[in-house]
Amino acid sequence: MIAPVLNPVRICSEIWRHRYVLGQLIKRDVLLRYRGAMFGVLWIFLSPLLMLAIFAFIFGQVFQTRWPQQNGGLPFWLLLYSGLITFNIFAETVSRAPASVRGYPSFVKKIVFPVHILPVVPLGAALVHGTFNFLILVAALACGGRLHGQVLLFPFLLLPVLLLGLGVSWFVAAWGVFIKDMTQIIPVFVQMLMFLSPVFYPMSAVPTALRPAYLYNPLGVVIEASRAAITGQSIDWGAWALAFGVCLGLCVLGYAFFQHSREEFADAL
Repeated sequence: MIAPVLNPVRICSEIWRHRYVLGQLIKRDVLLRYRGAMFGVLWIFLSPLLMLAIFAFIFGQVFQTRWPQQNGGLPFWLLLYSGLITFNIFAETVSRAPASVRGYPSFVKKIVFPVHILPVVPLGAALVHGTFNFLILVAALACGGRLHGQVLLFPFLLLPVLLLGLGVSWFVAAWGVFIKDMTQIIPVFVQMLMFLSPVFYPMSAVPTALRPAYLYNPLGVVIEASRAAITGQSIDWGAWALAFGVCLGLCVLGYAFFQHSREEFADAL
């Protein structure tokens, strides 16, 4: 019999059971980020729109950059933007995880509060921003006459990244309670991972000797699959399924580690 803490269905049901509290925390997190800003929550839409415009100008007009071994005829900046959407969901989730529990000491010390949902809050906020990024990408593809029906698979293909981000967040959130340096360590790690993942280049541009290492990176697999979705190319479902399985396993282990460590959170805080 699978231990409850290692049962993915049980983990999902626990999160779903506290969906109202989780939703309120995500809403509060998003609104607090834009409190006091002149345009308020409109920045959720304006920020990715401005970023896409800058990409189009810099890489399309100034550098006139072309994607290595480009297929499908999509501009470099759109392919780059699609990769950043995928990676930024992971990056935002993990970068904010170290403070996700330590930032709520009053909640942690309440016995009845579901502390395990706190690391899920950054993921929820990242999904809000990722949704607007995706809608802007779809609009850009439609305006350029390059919109494929396969683009609808894009959100589904992100599932391994969501599981990976959540699993790593549970690990990092637990460590962040005891090691304050995690707030400085994790952003550096995330930045390194961005350049080690095929965000700015395709997997095919990686030297043959190094390519096997890239195949073990679930982020790279999902980024390549999401690019294939927007260009209408075939998706490597075998690699995606393997990435999904690995990320699901890491997510379950992260949850188990978090639950094992939570008894000491109140003392550490």
